[in-house]
Amino acid sequence: MKTMIGVIGGSGLYEIDGLEGASWVKVRSPWGKPSDEVLLGRLDGVPMAFLPRHGRGHRLAPTDVPYRANIDALKRLGCTDIISVSACGSLRADYRPGDFVIVDQFIDRTFAREKSFFGAGCVAHVSMADPTCPRLGEACARAASGVTVHRGGTYLAMEGPQFSTRAESRLYRQWGADVIGMTNMPEAKLAREAELCYATVAMVTDYDCWHDDHGAVDVAAVIAVLKANSGRAKALLAALPAILGPDRPLCPHGCDRALDHAIMTARDARDPDLLARLDAVAGRLLS
Repeated sequence: MKTMIGVIGGSGLYEIDGLEGASWVKVRSPWGKPSDEVLLGRLDGVPMAFLPRHGRGHRLAPTDVPYRANIDALKRLGCTDIISVSACGSLRADYRPGDFVIVDQFIDRTFAREKSFFGAGCVAHVSMADPTCPRLGEACARAASGVTVHRGGTYLAMEGPQFSTRAESRLYRQWGADVIGMTNMPEAKLAREAELCYATVAMVTDYDCWHDDHGAVDVAAVIAVLKANSGRAKALLAALPAILGPDRPLCPHGCDRALDHAIMTARDARDPDLLARLDAVAGRLLS
């Protein structure tokens, strides 16, 4: 299998520099229109696809991001590994603005989003015990330079678009969450259903609103930190092809076999229309 890196850029990251033969392409998905066109090219000989999660110009609020179409589009293009680069607030004093966190757990508090490719007509239950790929997360940590990197952290995904109340922020700290954001769920769940390795690089921009020495979240301050870190994020992405390499063995953690024992619906009871929509996501098992 050949490596193809997919990058989903969050707030502050709307393009990638240095892609060879770069071009924006439209991808049709049976799950709707993706957030934007996909930037395709190569870095160090490794194919890469970049999709701005909110669209160029930041047109889409977190709830309105077409998560299923985005993941389907990247899988349809041939991506094997997905890197999510996301802004987040810190719920810990030692995770400071400007730091990067390689997330390894999630608490999903979103409630207004489609969270699965499967459903009536073809039911599937994938494991989310370990929602990110350790191999890919370690590669991201190795690729980071000039920035403090925390290996591991729990990301609480809230619905938004408003930031937390102070009571909510304090509650999430009691739950053991380390960072808070609005976009990585259901993205991580959908990547698992699509049998894609997925890792989150969360860029800390603020202390949410729990910290006594910091006021409420200020968008201007968030943007300033994002601009300062965008170069480091791009440098991390530029270093990944050399670390991951052009040839990709099967994931030792089973990400690319996540559906092996997940589909529950009997073959003769499956909805043909839904199966047709699952051609890219689950074609390995359903074709």
